[in-house]
Amino acid sequence: MHIKGRKVRYAVSAVAVAGVAALALSACTTSGSTGTSSAAKGGTVTVAVVNDFTSFNSQTPQGNLDTNGQVGYLDGSYGTGFQYIDNNYKIVHDDKFGKFEKISDSPLTVKYTLNKNDKWSDGQPVTADDMILGWAIASGYYDSAKFDDQGNVTSGTQYFSIAGSTAGIDSTAFPTVGDNNTSITLKYSTPYVDWELVNPIAQPAHIVAKKAGLSSAADLTKLLKTLPKGNPDAPVAPNATLKKAADFVNTGYDVTAFPTDKDLLVSSGPFVVSSWTPGQSLTMTQNKYYDGGLKPSVDKIVFRIIPDANAQVTALQNGEVDIINPQASADTLNALKQTTAKVLTGDQASYDHLDLNFGSQVFADPKVREAFLKTIPRQQILDSIVTPVNPKAKVLNSQIWLPNQQPEYGDSVKNNGSSNFDKVDIEGAKALLAGATPTVRILYNTNNPNRVDEFQAISTSAAKAGFKVVDAGSPDWSKLLPGGNYDASLFGWISPGAGTSQIPQLFTTNGGGNYNRFSAANDDALATQTTLDTSKLVSLEKNIDKTAFSQFYGLPLFQLPGVFGVNARVDGVKYMGNQNGPFWNFWEWTVKSSTAK
Repeated sequence: MHIKGRKVRYAVSAVAVAGVAALALSACTTSGSTGTSSAAKGGTVTVAVVNDFTSFNSQTPQGNLDTNGQVGYLDGSYGTGFQYIDNNYKIVHDDKFGKFEKISDSPLTVKYTLNKNDKWSDGQPVTADDMILGWAIASGYYDSAKFDDQGNVTSGTQYFSIAGSTAGIDSTAFPTVGDNNTSITLKYSTPYVDWELVNPIAQPAHIVAKKAGLSSAADLTKLLKTLPKGNPDAPVAPNATLKKAADFVNTGYDVTAFPTDKDLLVSSGPFVVSSWTPGQSLTMTQNKYYDGGLKPSVDKIVFRIIPDANAQVTALQNGEVDIINPQASADTLNALKQTTAKVLTGDQASYDHLDLNFGSQVFADPKVREAFLKTIPRQQILDSIVTPVNPKAKVLNSQIWLPNQQPEYGDSVKNNGSSNFDKVDIEGAKALLAGATPTVRILYNTNNPNRVDEFQAISTSAAKAGFKVVDAGSPDWSKLLPGGNYDASLFGWISPGAGTSQIPQLFTTNGGGNYNRFSAANDDALATQTTLDTSKLVSLEKNIDKTAFSQFYGLPLFQLPGVFGVNARVDGVKYMGNQNGPFWNFWEWTVKSSTAK
């Protein structure tokens, strides 16, 4: 799952939104003209994005930001390779990059075979060594760590730090390598519900090996093959070389300026980052070695960092950008409709939410948690932010499903306890507090107008019950989120819209997206990954949803509406409500020949 700005990995994770039913995409509406000029190969497409770039690895807790993930989608480090998700939330295989197939149900066995022409952007071949590294990162196979309630390692070793969860993938044995080092076979000891979303391509093994002091990717594979599976009950001393490799993967890709180390730029996907000016723009150009099925027509894609929605519309109108995906509002939609741009709208696989930090002393008492949630003016927040865009929108009442995921959403809402928070209950909150006046620090993105409005509405309402709400908002909120130095947080999750890997990511005790240290649903969340029985899966998810409300996890606020604005010079953009936004079908984009640049 990715946070809006964020997301999730391996079995493509993203928002706590998926569940068993694929998200139903609402019908898109369009307005404006796209012109009649013929498309041409080449050209540059400029896309406005809200958040700045921070890391070439979007799969770590601190790198799990939507812009990082979108760059990763284009460079192959996240979400492209063997498959992708289309705008109907269906899994599409890219057999030109490589083929994968289930070759046995018992035990579940899946084989991945690369195209012999696959290469990294530095000309080095993509091999089984790269897939072995991808598996090692995602599976947690070598970890022997135990954790305290705050998520800190108390014994053993955690090597790779990922934003997602190892649940399901961690039940595989060391892969079998074959076909002249172009294939791996994964054998699972238990069924894994999201096996078709596993994409074992991440960072380049030859680069990671180099940073760890090894001479080749093959040497890294040899090392991994000799190391035992981690055992938290009998941990051994950490392997220094693997620790060095993991440290590089965990933090070595985080950047604050365009890197002088070109190793960080090496890409397996259709594009490679060629320049970046922090706070302004990032440029990606075609990877000349890419031989997969998602070959782009355009030469360059430029990310323009424009946080403000009105500024995005102005930039589109002035021809400074070609595509925008701003936070939807009535003003934004009205402004877009006054331009000649094509307007695409629909639901997002995304929702805003308030999470309470279970590592906070303030919320150690469930009565205080319940009291605070009774003060949250969810209907007021919906009416001010979403209703002007979607008059039919309703307050979100599930942590697992969205309203268009029926019948699961409706069935769960009837029984999950969300009705206890339908209305603000100040007197009820006061009774629970019994005269106490707790101080609550709320983290949120101060550059996001919606989050500012949410914070102000919550702080005003909570004060009526006696809470002292402290503004802990920051433009660097995403970097602060994993640290837990706050009592509550306001942000959004955005999902790929397929699979269930976001469930353990958010609700297992050590899930990579479990920033609020919630553990009450741990066992059910783990069990979702190892059942192929649809009815059992739904039952487990309903249990998690009910547990989240009964333990006062926090509150979902609303599903976000989405809008794209597309300049008439660009064709091929289609609406998509998941974490990849307009980038999801970049290979179909073309620039009209009369205006190509």
